[in-house]
Amino acid sequence: MDLIGLELIALVVVIGYKISPILLPKADLTVLPDPACNLQKQVCPATLPSGGTIELSLGARPVPLVKPFAVQVVAKGLQPARIAVDFAGVEMNMGYNRPELQESGEGRFVGEATLPVCITGQMDWQATVLIEAGSERIAVPFRFTTGEHE
Repeated sequence: MDLIGLELIALVVVIGYKISPILLPKADLTVLPDPACNLQKQVCPATLPSGGTIELSLGARPVPLVKPFAVQVVAKGLQPARIAVDFAGVEMNMGYNRPELQESGEGRFVGEATLPVCITGQMDWQATVLIEAGSERIAVPFRFTTGEHE
């Protein structure tokens, strides 16, 4: 019985190791955007060290919970092969939520996301734009809050 338990633990470790790049992608470069930019109110830009820029916009303001909303990234000065946006709760794990955006021309990548509801009301989120351009992987984390009373 102990041998079966050890084999199950080893199996879980191997599976976790194999899928960890999917759940926690590695970035060659992490770029920090302006922390004062509020995705709930505006499009938020970030300048990349290579000279290119990206802009992230969320289609609904304020961002709704449990309802789909548009997500758009505009890339200028670089040619991404793929762009995805990973939505993660800052203080609470809200599950895997990483829509891959589709290229719609002129550096625009569009998609749709849905955020789960948080029972505490207000929730801090991080929307990390994940860019694959050439052999480089770039991560740009943007923060915003849902459920704020203004």
